[in-house]
Amino acid sequence: MEQLTLTTPALLFSAISLIMLAYTNRFLAYASVIRNLHDIYLEKKDKSLLRQIKNLKLRLNLTRWMQIFGISSLLFCVLTMFLIYINFFLIAAYIFGFALVLLIISLALLIKEIQISAKALQHHIADIEEHLEKK
Repeated sequence: MEQLTLTTPALLFSAISLIMLAYTNRFLAYASVIRNLHDIYLEKKDKSLLRQIKNLKLRLNLTRWMQIFGISSLLFCVLTMFLIYINFFLIAAYIFGFALVLLIISLALLIKEIQISAKALQHHIADIEEHLEKK
């Protein structure tokens, strides 16, 4: 195995930072939409809003787990760099591999969340098309 250097895990810093920024933006957007739907529900008591809120709750939880796995990946990259610094190369290699697995899990959750988001939007489009056909 080729020896791990400090630059290898450091290369992931910028990628993970950008991913975390995107995850945080998603989280904030969902929080805003949920607050708005909450207010609308309190006014109208429309049951269709409950379905949307349930969907958003699932997506919010997925985003939270995406963030947890992404942050954990970054943490293990930092730990890898420390282990390389103190010349524990074999342990560093395994820790770095674990960091990569955590990042893979985070990205897999992103794929799942995107699929749920797309399905929710398709339901909205179907509702609009159904409404237009009735006219």
